[in-house]
Amino acid sequence: MKKIINLLFLLPLIVAAQEKGTHFEESLSWDQVKAKAKQENKFLLVDCFTTWCGPCKYMASTIFPQEKVGTFFNKNFVNVSVQFDKTDKDSEHVKSYYPVVDELNKDYGIKAYPTFLIFAPSGEIVHRIVGGGQADEFIARAEKALKPETQYYTLLKKYEAGDKDPVFLKSMAVAAEDAYDQVNANKMADAYLATQSNLYTKDNLEFLSKFTTSSQSKGFQIMLNEPEKVDAVLGKGKAAEVVSNVILQEEVYPHLRSPQANPDSLLAIVQAKYPKVDLSKKGDMLKLQVYQMKKDWASFQPAVVAYMEKYGTEVTPQMLNEFAWTVFQNCKDPDCIASALAWSKRSVDSSDSKTPAFLDTYANLLYKTGKKEEAIAMEQKAIDQLQGEEKAQYQTTLDKMKKGEKTWVD
Repeated sequence: MKKIINLLFLLPLIVAAQEKGTHFEESLSWDQVKAKAKQENKFLLVDCFTTWCGPCKYMASTIFPQEKVGTFFNKNFVNVSVQFDKTDKDSEHVKSYYPVVDELNKDYGIKAYPTFLIFAPSGEIVHRIVGGGQADEFIARAEKALKPETQYYTLLKKYEAGDKDPVFLKSMAVAAEDAYDQVNANKMADAYLATQSNLYTKDNLEFLSKFTTSSQSKGFQIMLNEPEKVDAVLGKGKAAEVVSNVILQEEVYPHLRSPQANPDSLLAIVQAKYPKVDLSKKGDMLKLQVYQMKKDWASFQPAVVAYMEKYGTEVTPQMLNEFAWTVFQNCKDPDCIASALAWSKRSVDSSDSKTPAFLDTYANLLYKTGKKEEAIAMEQKAIDQLQGEEKAQYQTTLDKMKKGEKTWVD
């Protein structure tokens, strides 16, 4: 009887802990969700996710359960998650939202996940956020939905009504790109550039760089034909970086879908077409991506080491972590693993040991190199920063380490 009493005593504490995070309506229909937002005079946040989306899972397991995130979203929004892919395991509730998914896709063209659509209490779309983020950053992005002067769709109406002020056009082009509304982003960018008498200022060249997305973009010809003039303002190699991104996107990437695709041959053809553009760095990265896609680890291993020897000082912490994790999972050479351990350590140091994914990679590499106690301590450090499903996954890794079991597949 005593055990039952203790459990009953703990129940309110468990419920209170669950309520600290963001509350999502899990049983209401689409019409009921909209009606609740209107009745409570709250905005409606629609979390558009898929079952295969890693960032979606991270938001659900790590960001939304946080108390400060729940405090903000529960106060200002009625929240609902809507699954945008279809699986054999879908519940009847998920299936009931299939028509809603079709409608939202038709009206708003969801192309990336997670995407968050935000509606006013009246039911009118006012804002859009693409991608997740850490708690404070995500709250700041969502705060823009609460004010007409920062709501994307509200400002879009202003643009469509004919506001062509240069400052407004420039800010709207950036906002449209952030919202993955590339069609409007390009229109607004072109409209802004048409108001400028000098495109070679630092601000305008940076803007051109951001919106040079195809060989038809205004900035492409400028960057291709006058790289010295551009680099004199933006820094050495900036023009080549912008142009090479477009060239690879148009001339190489579409052909890589073929199993017979040879990146060296494709790069040679493109280099001949654009002899003045240095494609070496982008080409080396492309080869790594192809080897990874084809699971050609025998080629990937020396290629990634060579890439890091040439460009290691320029690699971002995220890329350091990705390289290190790929080596951990797939490469067996001790020297390569030792190199990956050093890359992983750099990513951990760059984030002051505050990024769980970086810590997890470092812990696994320590463990694979025989440093068991250090690995266990590092994995525990990662776990201490997590909540939900992701925490459970890391705990499984930690349990294997303590038992002396492999955390990788041979």
